[in-house]
Amino acid sequence: MGAGVDGGWHGEMGMLRELPDDVADLVVRACRVRRYATNDAILHAGDEGGCMHMISRGHVAIMVSTPLGQQLAFSILGPRQSFGELSLVSDDGVRTATARALDPTETLALPRAEFDRLRRKHPEVNDALLRVLTDLVVRLSSRLTEPLYLPVRARICRRLLELCSVYEGSGDETVIPLSHEVLADLAGTRRQTVTTTLNRMDGVVDQGWRQLRVRDREALRRLAQLDDL
Repeated sequence: MGAGVDGGWHGEMGMLRELPDDVADLVVRACRVRRYATNDAILHAGDEGGCMHMISRGHVAIMVSTPLGQQLAFSILGPRQSFGELSLVSDDGVRTATARALDPTETLALPRAEFDRLRRKHPEVNDALLRVLTDLVVRLSSRLTEPLYLPVRARICRRLLELCSVYEGSGDETVIPLSHEVLADLAGTRRQTVTTTLNRMDGVVDQGWRQLRVRDREALRRLAQLDDL
């Protein structure tokens, strides 16, 4: 069953933004709409893959497991972002992370069989996925090296700026409905460190019950030690 998503909007989603409009339309028609309730698991680490997901509504936590069996939030994704791309090109196709809906969520799921059919007819599809995967590797490499040169406050602020983009606040203020623990996972630190850091950022970030309100993005950018974000 093809997806019914507005053509003017879906061109901004994940791999689709890399494609000409006519080819992006073909990809969308090959997708299946999937809907999930809050806390539903969209996929599990270790499961056989077989499709990628592009988020059209809602928010998704990408979770990884530690050797001690803890589940940590590695990334939070929102509308126009995608996940599971590796399953379209991986030989074993085994999922390396768990994805869970944080609120009512809708995705466009592109099965591998449909992807293979499309890329045979339209090489641009394969090229677009390659660019998406390349960008993913660059972002992951940056995240992995940050602890080597960035103080923890800067890492926390960078994750907050990324979350501002995911939750798309109005003007300079953004409400992020996540706990200190999740932010600590994303920044690679402890919850107590996040709490102590945020307590020293009055006027920049307000704290509530499982909620953070970013009030001054410019100040947050300075604290994140970013010149171009």
